[in-house]
Amino acid sequence: MSKIIIIGAGAMGSAFAFPCLDNNHDINIIGTHLENDFIDRLKNNNNLHPGLNIKLPDKIRIFKFDKFNEIINSKADLIVLGVSSKGIEWISEQLSVIFKNKPIPKLLMLTKGLSIYKNQYELLVDKLERLLSEKGISKVNISAVGGPCLATGLANRVHSSVVIANKDLQTAKEIADTLNTNYYHTSYSNDLNGVEVSAAIKNIFSMAVGAARGLCSNNITDEVREKNYLNTASALIKQSIHEMEIFVEHLKGKKETVKGLAGLGDLYVSSGGGRNAKMGSYIGEGLTFSEAKKTKMEKVTVEGADLAKEIAKKVNEDFNEKQLPLMLGMINAIVEDKKLELNWEAFR
Repeated sequence: MSKIIIIGAGAMGSAFAFPCLDNNHDINIIGTHLENDFIDRLKNNNNLHPGLNIKLPDKIRIFKFDKFNEIINSKADLIVLGVSSKGIEWISEQLSVIFKNKPIPKLLMLTKGLSIYKNQYELLVDKLERLLSEKGISKVNISAVGGPCLATGLANRVHSSVVIANKDLQTAKEIADTLNTNYYHTSYSNDLNGVEVSAAIKNIFSMAVGAARGLCSNNITDEVREKNYLNTASALIKQSIHEMEIFVEHLKGKKETVKGLAGLGDLYVSSGGGRNAKMGSYIGEGLTFSEAKKTKMEKVTVEGADLAKEIAKKVNEDFNEKQLPLMLGMINAIVEDKKLELNWEAFR
């Protein structure tokens, strides 16, 4: 039995506790400073998690932020980070105070993302490692989870497959073995770059595939469109995988990772529904990003659009339309707030 602490009481952090519990591990969830009221409501409603619509088992202990230092100091074997990508700076501050003069446990990131630092791409695992190093913590062992796994499905113990990635293959295997159940199927990889990059950029391509209904033709009825748009979606998925391979290799990942769980698997789930695909569908219908955001998804975070804005300048510097016609088409439509136009002739 291992002691596992999950930081972040949101949907994925809480859902992740289920396979940990089913492996008989000691599980504590500690909320961030922004989740105190949320945790009060959860406990006052018999531990029913509103984001998952499921009751958390009593053996999954959940604490408010005022217990943070006490819980984190309780000698965990693994700390799981379920904070948002915007919370990476915050969590680095918290961890650096506690582990300033003692070894930090292994870390596992559930968060997916990519940013730009000093005009270079930076994975979230690298960003966290840099931030901790700047605060005097240099020996950090960070792994990441990739693959198609919706939080509600995981909490309901739906069969799901993921890949645990670490630069050290043995560490990845150990964590994968720690989490594997008869429904949460874990594989492992040392291609941390490939897994992390695939997991991040698939959000942009999910928007592109989501645009298939609108893009399939201008001269057909809605009935014909609904029955046949998958032709277009398939073409967009194929092109997405081709461009993801190019991009992943550019960031020193392995192209074969793209055809695995972190790439193709995650793209399949994300493009079939969810916020990115929904935004893509509106853009495919002819709306600009700002029009779709204002009239359809005003209060909804669209990760793919946020990432597009973050990396647009760098991607346009590094690639041309012949190399990444779909990715650049979607990124530039969002950043320039124009209607989506794709150069189909450039598709491979």
